[in-house]
Amino acid sequence: MQPKPVVITTELTGRTSANLVAEVRPQVGGIIQKRLFTEGSDVKAGQVLYQIDPATYQAAMDNAKAGLSRSEANLSAIRLKADRLRELLADKAVSQQDYDDAAATLKQTQADIQYWQATVETARINLKYTSITAPIAGRIGRSNVTEGALVTAQQPTALATIQQLNPMYVDVPQSTAELLRCGTE
Repeated sequence: MQPKPVVITTELTGRTSANLVAEVRPQVGGIIQKRLFTEGSDVKAGQVLYQIDPATYQAAMDNAKAGLSRSEANLSAIRLKADRLRELLADKAVSQQDYDDAAATLKQTQADIQYWQATVETARINLKYTSITAPIAGRIGRSNVTEGALVTAQQPTALATIQQLNPMYVDVPQSTAELLRCGTE
């Protein structure tokens, strides 16, 4: 007898699972205008999958821009008035109250500009969210909505699911006792 290596083979059942799984959900509400992918196809990260009607979000953006423009237009006149009143206050030509009112109006207008800038940014973000994009690359499954469907922000039902299949996981159940037994033979 001589020792020689022996290959031990064990057949086990296993399950494959995707490396990454992403459920696609809308971040704003509206009516789905278009589905821009084929079910079961491979999609790239950032690819537009659905288009939500952007009309109300575009109107909100236009409204915010108009408010910002109005506040910015008022700023220079209010600033000039406050500066003139400050000079006249030094000569006691106007009351302290008149200057205080002008200074407060200037600060209010500056705050309005900051408010409208933030509103424009929020509207821009919401308008961008009307194009629903793939968060990861992979194979997209069946669409759970059709064109014309009403969707809501952070709804519990996913619009579709994307699975990244390269690399894949393989889950193989094997008891520890069997694994140890195979290793000692």
